[in-house]
Amino acid sequence: MSQHLIIAPILIPFVAGALMLLYDDRQRAAKFWLSLIATGLTLAVAVALLMRAKLGASEGAENIGFYLLGDWAAPMAIVLVLDHLAAMMLLLTSVLALASLVYARASWHRQGQHYFSLFQFLLVGLNGAFLTGDLFNLFVFFEVLLAASYGLLLHGSGQVRVRAGLHYIAINLAASLLLLLGISLIYGVTGTLNMAHLASMMPDIDAANRPLLQMGLALMGVAFLVKAGIWPLSFWLPNAYMAAAAPVGAMFAIMTKVGIYAILRLTMLLFAAGSGPSAGLGAGLLIGLGMATVVFGMLGVLASQSLGRIAAHAVILSSGTMLAVTGLALAGGGEWMLAGALHYMVASTLAAGALFLMVEPMSRDDGGIAAMLALTAEIYGAKADLPSEDDGPDGPAIAAGPALLAACFALCLLALAGLPPMPGFIGKLTMIQGVFDTADTSPWLGWAFVALLLVSGFATLIGLARIGIQTFWANDDRDSPVMAIEIAPIMALIAVLAVISIESEAVLRYTDRTAQALHQTSRYAQGVLTAPRADDAQPPTPEDVP
Repeated sequence: MSQHLIIAPILIPFVAGALMLLYDDRQRAAKFWLSLIATGLTLAVAVALLMRAKLGASEGAENIGFYLLGDWAAPMAIVLVLDHLAAMMLLLTSVLALASLVYARASWHRQGQHYFSLFQFLLVGLNGAFLTGDLFNLFVFFEVLLAASYGLLLHGSGQVRVRAGLHYIAINLAASLLLLLGISLIYGVTGTLNMAHLASMMPDIDAANRPLLQMGLALMGVAFLVKAGIWPLSFWLPNAYMAAAAPVGAMFAIMTKVGIYAILRLTMLLFAAGSGPSAGLGAGLLIGLGMATVVFGMLGVLASQSLGRIAAHAVILSSGTMLAVTGLALAGGGEWMLAGALHYMVASTLAAGALFLMVEPMSRDDGGIAAMLALTAEIYGAKADLPSEDDGPDGPAIAAGPALLAACFALCLLALAGLPPMPGFIGKLTMIQGVFDTADTSPWLGWAFVALLLVSGFATLIGLARIGIQTFWANDDRDSPVMAIEIAPIMALIAVLAVISIESEAVLRYTDRTAQALHQTSRYAQGVLTAPRADDAQPPTPEDVP
């Protein structure tokens, strides 16, 4: 059964989402509990898979898990691969999903139909993208999560949301077309789409076919850069993320990291030091685009006047930082720098998700929950759906809600700005140490990256502090209600950030092993290509692989 746990993060939300389509939309309570159970199970499975990867590495055993669908041998099989990076992303997605799902129970799921089914299908796409080991299924899972995100973004209707949603759909369809064209070119040149098989073939690609292969990889790279929100391809992101419902915006914080994950995975596999003439391809471009994205996100945070737009630019800033570190790692940067970037990515994603959840409570006018729901529905063009005895938000407003909200906001500010004692500080400090400990990094480039890290943190501090002062300090007579079901998920995410900060040594050990595994391209490739079938007494040798 432990072998089948690898496919469980895909099957659990898929089955739950399909079952909820059979329910009448008026049975929202049943749908919520079914979705909550499915998300809780997915979280439990993600924890088990993370422990499997962690314990396997500490005991010196094989820490990469494989699942061959149909029991076909790689590279012909549709293979799911579980390593340190995939396990970490699965757990991060599950934690954020559970908090967003509970928050949506307050009111947002009632603004449209099939919210919980779309939410589960979004998890199918996210988890599948992190687990898949071949490019075509990466495209398939991308389309699954994008199709679900289209419905979730438009959930609630309204002119602003529809306009942003149409832009979001158009740009992502164009990116998907580029992705499909790139995959077609790669398959035409190599005859395979298995990532591990491609990695093993890269040094031996014929010189006449190499430009066509690199063109296909470049088209894929553009598609991933669009999905990651990298400048100048990020013009669509702030409006779309700001217009989304609060729990949807929180989930969108992890969606940009899917593009970053794909870039990190493929660059380390296909352009590593042993990739022949393609070694280090695009490293300078990734560094330049990443640093430009950090500047764009920093200026966006300073110029924004609303919390939702600041949160969207904070997501862009995080993506730019990860992209720059990916380029530095590809250019010969040390593993410690990448370990710090992964630590920072986890902390910034959770903090940005919590920030999106705070948008509604922090911008709410006085007048009670009923007036809030009516106003929200009017803004988004929907008919007011006030809570009733049978279908209302779980839990009353709490007296200490504004104070708890202010405390959570302050801790989010520290995490995103990279200030102690929150884990964002640990991640940035580790990245800075890794930059100066790497001999291959040019001094001016290292200093420029470090300066951007520090200045972007200061800009985030200024932008968020301005919003906090306007909301909690300047408005002395503010007495807006905060429901328990709203503040509880936010506090849970802050608690996770606190645990990461307290256990920063253990988290850094894990991210360091993740960075080491990403640099060990041959181990990943050989592990996938020699993964034994269920009916094989002995695993095949590398010579048996076509």
